Amino acid sequence: MISEKIGIDDIDCRIMDLIQKEPNLTHTEIAEHVNRSQPTVGMRIKKLEKLGVLKFQAGINIKVADLCFGRIEIQSKNPKKEIEKVKQCPFLLNAFRLSGKTNISILIAGLSLKDVDHIVNCNFREDPDVIDVHIDIISDVVNDFVLPINLNMEYGEISLTKNCCGKCQCISKIC
Repeated sequence: MISEKIGIDDIDCRIMDLIQKEPNLTHTEIAEHVNRSQPTVGMRIKKLEKLGVLKFQAGINIKVADLCFGRIEIQSKNPKKEIEKVKQCPFLLNAFRLSGKTNISILIAGLSLKDVDHIVNCNFREDPDVIDVHIDIISDVVNDFVLPINLNMEYGEISLTKNCCGKCQCISKIC
């Protein structure tokens, strides 16, 4: 079982299930559901956090956000360079190293499809190390999916770095 592989028992699994379904439950309410004391539940939650199995993620729920989200698949000669771009650009939300033909998958957000396309063009299609770029726009999300997004970032406030294309500041002008 997965729980054994990550070092948790049935009670821990039930606690995690409750938190995932109802994140606002108190430790006392969780304790009632799992037939344990509130301090025991608190200690188990701390243990799960310390193991890195349980994380609390603040962000925006892409299931309900009125933004354009996509997934970029890239084949690059220099995957580390592309990962650095993700770390620098607030619109590139996360990246995953892959083992197949495409070696990187990136989640992207923008105000519109035009913004997403512009960010992809500037960061990847114009990069000579990128062999192939494919983007899919996310049209629906089955379950709640929370991603961290800097909601205070305005397009014109993006700081330029050596990894930035320098064109991102013009996004608000192309809409």
